[in-house]
Amino acid sequence: MQPLFRLSALLALAAVILPACQASAPAPKMSTVNMAALPTMERVALAANRCWFKSNDPAFKAYRLAPELNSFSGRPRILLVRRNAPEARPLAVVQAEGQPARMQAFGPLFAEPIGPRMTGDIRRWATGEAGC
Repeated sequence: MQPLFRLSALLALAAVILPACQASAPAPKMSTVNMAALPTMERVALAANRCWFKSNDPAFKAYRLAPELNSFSGRPRILLVRRNAPEARPLAVVQAEGQPARMQAFGPLFAEPIGPRMTGDIRRWATGEAGC
């Protein structure tokens, strides 16, 4: 009977000690995605190039991607310009600043039928998703 008493005493002690050692709530998972402006815009530029242009997507056939990630203003950006007139005014601008990145997207291309798709893609890529 002695071993049974020891076992019940150990179980009672464990019932008191274990809950005290546990955290009240699980620790939040830390994101491994850098959300600063430059890394965010790098992700968006790489994904846009891969998904919109290198894939030969017909919706983007008339455009060209012009990344301007080395920005001294602290606002890295990408531009979508006409394929045959890259020096002309951009049709779409996507830029970010700060940490975490505050993104802005504007230009006449966002008012076109392709605009909602672009907006959705940019939002997904900014948060770290890589798929097209």
